[in-house]
Amino acid sequence: MGRFARLCDNGQVTVVATPPAPKLELPPLKLGPLTVDTPVILAPMAGITNSAFRRLCREYGGGMYVAEMVTSRALVERTPESLRIISHDDDEKIRSVQLYGVDPVTVGAAVRMLVEEDRADHIDLNFGCPVPKVTRRGGGSALPWKIDLFTSIVQNAVKEASKGNVPLTIKMRKGIDDDHLTYLDAGRIARDAGVAAVALHGRTAAQFYSGQADWSAIARLREALPDIPVLGNGDIWSAEDAVRMVHETGVDGVVVGRGCQGRPWLFGDLMAAFEGSDVRHKPDLGKVSESVYRHAELMVETFGDEGKALREIRKHIAWYFKGYVVGGELRTRMTLVNSLEELRAALNELDSTSPYPGVDAEGPRGRAGSPKTPALPKDWLESRALNAAQSKDIAAAELDVSGG
Repeated sequence: MGRFARLCDNGQVTVVATPPAPKLELPPLKLGPLTVDTPVILAPMAGITNSAFRRLCREYGGGMYVAEMVTSRALVERTPESLRIISHDDDEKIRSVQLYGVDPVTVGAAVRMLVEEDRADHIDLNFGCPVPKVTRRGGGSALPWKIDLFTSIVQNAVKEASKGNVPLTIKMRKGIDDDHLTYLDAGRIARDAGVAAVALHGRTAAQFYSGQADWSAIARLREALPDIPVLGNGDIWSAEDAVRMVHETGVDGVVVGRGCQGRPWLFGDLMAAFEGSDVRHKPDLGKVSESVYRHAELMVETFGDEGKALREIRKHIAWYFKGYVVGGELRTRMTLVNSLEELRAALNELDSTSPYPGVDAEGPRGRAGSPKTPALPKDWLESRALNAAQSKDIAAAELDVSGG
């Protein structure tokens, strides 16, 4: 199966088949005391990577599955939603949590809580989120611009995590925009602070999810940090993409986000690819329907509320059936179901023998958005150090809800 590359020309996105990537047998990923046998990490996605989706992905393949991003403040305050986000199934081999925060004291307290209460085996810090509600407070992909703040957060977090021998990693973007790149400085600072690995999404905050991910930046970071694992993220839509990224950049593993939306079997494909196998999942419509229903069942278990679970599954429908022949009226009806019974009835109307559509089912998922000027705190770009007003605002800037 060839790699399906996304090509951009005057803002238009197309998906084309390319020659198969060379075979690769990638060794396990070492993160401190942890070993990830298949060096693939599920990226946190708000409202998506809950325990139901993580379990579904595990049923198809191996790797490490990170929970939805949780804010440090909400976790320290023990809000019910934050505690739900960091909950894990008993069979999750590595309990992985991603934290967002802009205040070193609050981030340190959240890490301390996770370690002292044995709530995580791995902690990741989010410095890659591009959404305005995060960046306008100086968080996510805006934060590494302030070197002193970034350094303090990472050092505090590593210090607290090390008390329980819990590996701490960071995920980041290239920078705010092409004129304000931060990834090389941030990578070196994080390495010197003692992080277990660094992951880079090859886009700036200004790009959001538009255009193509810059894999050459990932390669430059790999070259700059030869002494710790570096992971690559961005535009991994197939197992062949992941193999190609490893060959082109030299990374130790990959982080998969949007590419698995509606395709939980992608992790099985990645496991096979990194073991040197050509075996791939090519589900017909019947198999896809089984996955949708299984996903919904797991959502009911997760939320304990059938109505809420079915409302949550609605956004997954378009991703699951991308490229398949499904009538518009039936697609619409599946996004309005309120019970497992209604979902089953709708799924039973599909032609279960309809074959895998190949390239039409691959490629970008959801809305990529368009390049935009990032929302930032006042005068954020004037200096790489916090000024007095910004320092005063940071302690009050933590969001009290899950980020994006």
